[in-house]
Amino acid sequence: MRRVLILGSTGSIGTQALDVIRANPTRFEVVGLSAGSNRALLEAQAAEFGVADTALGADEAEQLVRDVEADVVLNGITGSVGLGPTLAALETGRTLALANKESLIVGGDLVTAIAAPGQIVPVDSEHSAIAQALRSGSSEEVRRLVLTASGGPFRGRTRASLADVTPAEALAHPTWDMGRVVTTNSATLVNKGLEVIEAHLLFDVPYDRIDVVVHPQSIVHSMVEYTDGSTIAQASPPDMRLPISLGLDWPHRVSGVGRPLDWTVATSWTFEPLDEGAFPAVRLAKQVGRAGGTFPAVFNAANEQAVDAFHEGALTFPGIVETIESVVDAHEAPGELTRESLAAAEAWARRAADRAIRARL
Repeated sequence: MRRVLILGSTGSIGTQALDVIRANPTRFEVVGLSAGSNRALLEAQAAEFGVADTALGADEAEQLVRDVEADVVLNGITGSVGLGPTLAALETGRTLALANKESLIVGGDLVTAIAAPGQIVPVDSEHSAIAQALRSGSSEEVRRLVLTASGGPFRGRTRASLADVTPAEALAHPTWDMGRVVTTNSATLVNKGLEVIEAHLLFDVPYDRIDVVVHPQSIVHSMVEYTDGSTIAQASPPDMRLPISLGLDWPHRVSGVGRPLDWTVATSWTFEPLDEGAFPAVRLAKQVGRAGGTFPAVFNAANEQAVDAFHEGALTFPGIVETIESVVDAHEAPGELTRESLAAAEAWARRAADRAIRARL
């Protein structure tokens, strides 16, 4: 039986992980739970699963990771505040089922330097798909990684036509039901840019061999192209419980967590090139990823400020990525990458983004 510690248990990833565990009580045991602020739901979850060890807030979650004996830590915290718990899970030797992409992207070499081979198991559907497809060949046989993107609610729109997009329209994602920041990031393609950086860090593939293709049906979750010309794709109806279950017991599969595709029904899957003119976030993310250091932290922090400003009516939709780019261009990376330098860079980026947003008014 796998002992599971869930960070962010009251959010989307956490509640779906508990669905998987609830359906497989002889396979998984919940030994700890943490939440950001929803104390009432956290207490209800702890009572249901008989959990004595809980935490509220990222700082308490980090200590929970160090104190509780677990086989796997599922980090479903939202945002870069998940870095501390990610580092704690790796330092204590736990398997890290990582849904908190920001901690890897922001932490960069701080995270990868202490991670043992295979210790991080990705939970994002795209990176889980790649991890599954990579089992078809050796690392030397990989030609490129191909991340799929739904294209969000504005697929096919020109850059000029995006100027009048409203927050409500940006939150109307055609496939996934996510929180405000992640849904907006999917609309701007910032989320896909972050996922490109994550793929580079997880799988050690250069940025010029990581591509993004738009796949509106969200059935093929990502692909690996091999040197012999073969491409291996992972396909399933969109359901996060599948990659979550793999994260909890990698590389073993949990029966019945998701429904299979219905091959008796005629259907079509389409793939389109990414319009980088209308959606420049992926190009900018690759630039940031190559720069490394604190640049990804600056990218992420500036985006969070810009997304808030957009939803408050202080910034246009295209202004989100324009603000990020202006902040990234102004950033001068410090010499040594530490938790302190990351915190300082994030604080600087938030102030710089706020100034850039005010200047646009």
